[in-house]
Amino acid sequence: MRRTVALLAALVAALALTVTRTGQLADPAGLIGWYAVCWALFAAAAWSLRRVPPKKAAVLVVAGGLAVGTVGLLEPPRTSTDSYRYAWDGRVQAAGISPYDHPPIAEELAGLRDDWLFTDGPICRTAYMSWLWGGGCTRINRPRVPTIYPPVSEAYFLAVHTLSPPGSRHKPLQVGGLLLATATTLLLVRQAGAKACLWAWCPAVPIEAVNNAHADVLAVFLAVAALALVARRRAAGGALLGGAVAAKFFPAVLLPGALSGVRRPRDAMAVLVPAALVVVLAYLPYVLASEASVFGYLGGYASEEGYSTGSDGRYGLVRLLVPDAWALPVVVLAMGAVAAYTIRKGDPARPWQGGLVVTGTAFLLLTPGYSWYALLLVALVALDGRWEWLGVAAAGAVAYVTGLGTIAYALAALGVLAGWAVRTSARTAPALAY
Repeated sequence: MRRTVALLAALVAALALTVTRTGQLADPAGLIGWYAVCWALFAAAAWSLRRVPPKKAAVLVVAGGLAVGTVGLLEPPRTSTDSYRYAWDGRVQAAGISPYDHPPIAEELAGLRDDWLFTDGPICRTAYMSWLWGGGCTRINRPRVPTIYPPVSEAYFLAVHTLSPPGSRHKPLQVGGLLLATATTLLLVRQAGAKACLWAWCPAVPIEAVNNAHADVLAVFLAVAALALVARRRAAGGALLGGAVAAKFFPAVLLPGALSGVRRPRDAMAVLVPAALVVVLAYLPYVLASEASVFGYLGGYASEEGYSTGSDGRYGLVRLLVPDAWALPVVVLAMGAVAAYTIRKGDPARPWQGGLVVTGTAFLLLTPGYSWYALLLVALVALDGRWEWLGVAAAGAVAYVTGLGTIAYALAALGVLAGWAVRTSARTAPALAY
């Protein structure tokens, strides 16, 4: 146990140095080096936990998770500006205006601007600031387009704004991220025991869920709760999964896992109908309150990120094997095949097992360039125990910081194949031996 505590202390120290340094635009090589140190210490700490008795291990996972997560509070967001849009959307909603109706630069919202989110002077020449046409700049990215975030996330932004003291700026969203990450840890400890350390101590959590305060952690919390429940209570699990989808669309990839082993249509409908109903009900108030589309800039964002054309590093591994024009159809067919296999052969008692395979496969096929998307994958690894999939999450960080996404995802894919081969040859259960 002393070794684990010592490694955790070293991990906290390394994360503190990582979070308090400059972001990836100023020194990508230096930042990725510190990421590597943090991930190595994380792996060593998780491995050392094998020898700790289960009850002590559970306490250590939660306490270590709190220590690791709290590091994210040390500085304002370092590598992402998304939380500034969250703060703005919460402020707009508190004023009784739909966040989907106007971009931040709209004159209709001029009265909501302050010198934190909208400023001028020398700070405008620093990284991560967006210039405005009329002079000055804003911390909000893409200020000329409406928001893209789904309704459950928007409700969360409003709740955080409402509960925040005046002038608290970025900190409430970071604290909210820490609370949601800790709540997810508690769910995982109850469901998976000591394997929960694979979430609680993972460097992606303090960096992306807490420091950058990404709303993905809200979707992860709801998704973990859904998968833990759906095997016993399909309707309740489906409803929670619908909430996760209405927080961030990506958890929809968990539907095949939630339907693992389902043979009868009525059993499938017991999951799908509540999930769809929650999404519809979550959107309904915003549909009624909005003059513009409640999908905001979502379509433009997908195109901008290269998902419609396969540019900007998307479908990188697939494009190594087939012509670019074939990439998207191949991805769709491959995802369909993996989803169908999961529904047909998946273990209904362990829906997260199929969910991990489908989600991990989606990452390898899509090769996304944003590291915070992988928070969902990290939580699924903690549920299931197949640690080799963590390489895919680490590849997302490499892609975001260095732009070497295709190489990183290729190495991660080889790691997953190696892990599968070892487990198959050894004929062992797909879980860490704690």
